[in-house]
Amino acid sequence: MSTDTSPPDVMIDLIKVSKIYPPDVQAITDVSLTVRRGEIVFLTGMSGAGKTTLLRLISRMEKPSKGMIDVAGIDVAKLPPRKLHLLRRKIGMAYQDFKLLPERTVADNIAIAMEVVFRSRSFIEKRTRELLEQLDLVRKHATRTGELSRGEQQRIAIARAVANSPEIILADEPTGNLDAETTARVMALFHQLNRQGTTIVIATHDQSLYQQNDHRVIELHCGRLRSPLHAELPEDAESDERSVPVSEV
Repeated sequence: MSTDTSPPDVMIDLIKVSKIYPPDVQAITDVSLTVRRGEIVFLTGMSGAGKTTLLRLISRMEKPSKGMIDVAGIDVAKLPPRKLHLLRRKIGMAYQDFKLLPERTVADNIAIAMEVVFRSRSFIEKRTRELLEQLDLVRKHATRTGELSRGEQQRIAIARAVANSPEIILADEPTGNLDAETTARVMALFHQLNRQGTTIVIATHDQSLYQQNDHRVIELHCGRLRSPLHAELPEDAESDERSVPVSEV
């Protein structure tokens, strides 16, 4: 299950990864990408460029057609189904379509992420309350999620993704339904977790999320990586041909 192909400071490593859907839809083509431990990386590109597919490959919701994916020392493509939980415990995924339980309350939807890994009741209650406060959802804690706006549902999905303070957060258009003030709350939460060491990959159309910082921005076009807008890895990163992901389109 484990692999020694990536240095210890590398959290996510993709080498010549392709994804083809039957009969011959090429979603991702020959993508190589390295994300260091503790980095924030933004994935950008038009709708259909392959951003969601790439996140699904990293989280092993999809298997690559070709190539190697190493996540936190785990060879994702070779991971047997019975051991998927070992990977999933390392990753918090904020889905574009939320994947909430509409008949359950806001608090229940956040708590369930912690219940499945057997957190104590006191921890669950404390952490749920913290996230409700950070994302301005306290007044909605007892409301069924099916009765909420898309923006509110999006915040719940984000809260659930980060509840266990995972090593990696994958966020698919996490601010797509949010106003500027709420977007700032979400990004403040992400940056707080990043300061604690969490590696974060954010797929987004929203340029305002990355224009005012120096985090790497990777552009996908028709399933291929273009030259990053902010390509440089941290200064102490070793030179490596996979560190700056450039592909011809």
